[in-house]
Amino acid sequence: MARHPSQEELVTGLIRLGEQELTGEDEAEVDACFAPDFAFHGPDGAELDHEGIKGYFASLRAAFDDLTISRGIMVVEGDYIACQTSIAGTFAREFTRSPVGPLPPNGSRVVFELINIFRYDDQGRIAEEWVQADNRSRLCQLGAEGR
Repeated sequence: MARHPSQEELVTGLIRLGEQELTGEDEAEVDACFAPDFAFHGPDGAELDHEGIKGYFASLRAAFDDLTISRGIMVVEGDYIACQTSIAGTFAREFTRSPVGPLPPNGSRVVFELINIFRYDDQGRIAEEWVQADNRSRLCQLGAEGR
Protein backbone atom coordinates (compact mmCIF):
# COMPACT_ATOMS: atom_id res chain seq x y z
CA MET A 1 0.00 0.00 0.00
CA ALA A 2 1.29 3.44 -0.92
CA ARG A 3 2.10 5.98 1.78
CA HIS A 4 -0.60 8.62 2.15
CA PRO A 5 0.80 12.09 1.41
CA SER A 6 1.07 14.67 4.19
CA GLN A 7 -1.17 17.74 4.20
CA GLU A 8 1.72 19.85 2.92
CA GLU A 9 2.34 17.39 0.07
CA LEU A 10 -1.36 17.41 -0.88
CA VAL A 11 -1.45 21.23 -0.99
CA THR A 12 1.80 21.52 -2.94
CA GLY A 13 0.67 18.78 -5.33
CA LEU A 14 -2.71 20.45 -5.92
CA ILE A 15 -1.05 23.78 -6.76
CA ARG A 16 1.33 22.08 -9.21
CA LEU A 17 -1.49 20.01 -10.74
CA GLY A 18 -3.51 23.14 -11.55
CA GLU A 19 -0.50 24.67 -13.28
CA GLN A 20 0.11 21.48 -15.29
CA GLU A 21 -3.53 21.26 -16.36
CA LEU A 22 -3.40 24.83 -17.71
CA THR A 23 -0.15 24.30 -19.61
CA GLY A 24 -0.90 20.77 -20.79
CA GLU A 25 2.56 19.64 -19.72
CA ASP A 26 3.48 16.33 -18.10
CA GLU A 27 0.25 14.58 -19.09
CA ALA A 28 1.37 11.24 -17.64
CA GLU A 29 2.20 12.90 -14.32
CA VAL A 30 -1.19 14.64 -14.29
CA ASP A 31 -3.01 11.39 -15.12
CA ALA A 32 -1.29 9.68 -12.17
CA CYS A 33 -2.81 12.26 -9.79
CA PHE A 34 -6.35 11.03 -10.49
CA ALA A 35 -7.98 7.84 -9.22
CA PRO A 36 -9.23 5.57 -12.03
CA ASP A 37 -12.85 6.21 -11.01
CA PHE A 38 -12.45 9.98 -10.56
CA ALA A 39 -15.75 11.88 -10.59
CA PHE A 40 -16.23 15.62 -11.13
CA HIS A 41 -19.40 17.30 -9.85
CA GLY A 42 -19.77 20.78 -11.31
CA PRO A 43 -22.22 23.66 -11.48
CA ASP A 44 -25.64 23.08 -12.99
CA GLY A 45 -25.34 19.30 -12.63
CA ALA A 46 -22.21 18.89 -14.76
CA GLU A 47 -20.77 15.41 -14.23
CA LEU A 48 -17.42 14.49 -15.80
CA ASP A 49 -14.77 11.83 -15.54
CA HIS A 50 -11.02 12.43 -15.86
CA GLU A 51 -11.16 12.46 -19.68
CA GLY A 52 -13.92 15.08 -19.50
CA ILE A 53 -11.79 17.29 -17.23
CA LYS A 54 -8.84 16.90 -19.60
CA GLY A 55 -11.09 18.00 -22.47
CA TYR A 56 -12.25 21.03 -20.52
CA PHE A 57 -8.69 22.16 -19.80
CA ALA A 58 -7.73 21.57 -23.44
CA SER A 59 -10.61 23.88 -24.43
CA LEU A 60 -9.32 26.55 -22.04
CA ARG A 61 -5.82 26.29 -23.53
CA ALA A 62 -7.28 26.52 -27.06
CA ALA A 63 -9.46 29.58 -26.32
CA PHE A 64 -7.44 31.72 -23.91
CA ASP A 65 -3.99 33.29 -24.02
CA ASP A 66 -1.86 34.01 -20.96
CA LEU A 67 -3.69 31.48 -18.76
CA THR A 68 -2.89 31.60 -15.06
CA ILE A 69 -4.24 29.76 -12.05
CA SER A 70 -3.98 30.73 -8.44
CA ARG A 71 -5.19 29.10 -5.28
CA GLY A 72 -6.47 31.26 -2.44
CA ILE A 73 -7.46 29.94 0.95
CA MET A 74 -6.85 26.20 1.20
CA VAL A 75 -8.27 24.12 4.05
CA VAL A 76 -7.21 20.52 4.54
CA GLU A 77 -9.18 18.12 6.68
CA GLY A 78 -8.45 14.42 6.46
CA ASP A 79 -8.77 13.35 2.82
CA TYR A 80 -10.34 16.64 1.70
CA ILE A 81 -8.99 19.97 0.46
CA ALA A 82 -11.29 22.94 0.01
CA CYS A 83 -9.91 25.95 -1.81
CA GLN A 84 -10.56 29.15 -3.70
CA THR A 85 -9.35 28.97 -7.29
CA SER A 86 -8.97 31.74 -9.86
CA ILE A 87 -8.31 30.98 -13.51
CA ALA A 88 -7.57 33.99 -15.72
CA GLY A 89 -6.77 34.51 -19.37
CA THR A 90 -7.38 36.61 -22.45
CA PHE A 91 -10.36 35.36 -24.47
CA ALA A 92 -8.67 35.11 -27.90
CA ARG A 93 -10.34 32.18 -29.74
CA GLU A 94 -13.66 30.29 -29.68
CA PHE A 95 -14.42 28.74 -26.29
CA THR A 96 -16.14 25.44 -27.02
CA ARG A 97 -16.89 24.48 -23.41
CA SER A 98 -18.66 27.53 -21.98
CA PRO A 99 -21.73 26.87 -19.80
CA VAL A 100 -23.94 27.73 -22.83
CA GLY A 101 -21.90 26.07 -25.57
CA PRO A 102 -19.39 27.52 -28.03
CA LEU A 103 -18.79 31.28 -27.81
CA PRO A 104 -16.78 33.59 -30.07
CA PRO A 105 -13.82 35.47 -28.56
CA ASN A 106 -14.21 39.03 -27.31
CA GLY A 107 -10.54 39.84 -26.59
CA SER A 108 -11.26 40.56 -22.92
CA ARG A 109 -9.27 39.46 -19.91
CA VAL A 110 -11.54 37.12 -17.92
CA VAL A 111 -11.24 35.73 -14.41
CA PHE A 112 -13.15 32.61 -13.40
CA GLU A 113 -13.59 32.37 -9.63
CA LEU A 114 -14.28 28.89 -8.26
CA ILE A 115 -14.71 27.11 -4.97
CA ASN A 116 -13.37 23.56 -5.18
CA ILE A 117 -13.53 20.63 -2.80
CA PHE A 118 -11.26 17.70 -3.58
CA ARG A 119 -11.47 14.23 -2.01
CA TYR A 120 -8.37 12.05 -2.08
CA ASP A 121 -8.27 8.26 -2.03
CA ASP A 122 -6.03 6.18 0.25
CA GLN A 123 -3.19 6.42 -2.31
CA GLY A 124 -3.24 10.21 -2.40
CA ARG A 125 -4.99 10.49 -5.79
CA ILE A 126 -7.92 12.81 -6.44
CA ALA A 127 -11.04 10.66 -6.32
CA GLU A 128 -13.73 13.36 -6.49
CA GLU A 129 -14.02 17.08 -7.08
CA TRP A 130 -16.95 19.39 -6.42
CA VAL A 131 -16.94 22.87 -7.99
CA GLN A 132 -19.16 25.87 -7.42
CA ALA A 133 -18.86 28.85 -9.75
CA ASP A 134 -20.81 31.98 -10.57
CA ASN A 135 -21.81 31.14 -14.14
CA ARG A 136 -23.64 34.45 -14.56
CA SER A 137 -20.44 36.42 -13.94
CA ARG A 138 -18.52 34.01 -16.15
CA LEU A 139 -21.00 34.43 -19.03
CA CYS A 140 -20.94 38.24 -18.72
CA GLN A 141 -17.14 38.21 -18.99
CA LEU A 142 -17.37 35.93 -22.03
CA GLY A 143 -19.80 38.34 -23.70
CA ALA A 144 -22.80 36.02 -23.45
CA GLU A 145 -25.17 38.06 -21.26
CA GLY A 146 -28.73 36.80 -21.41
CA ARG A 147 -27.85 33.31 -22.68
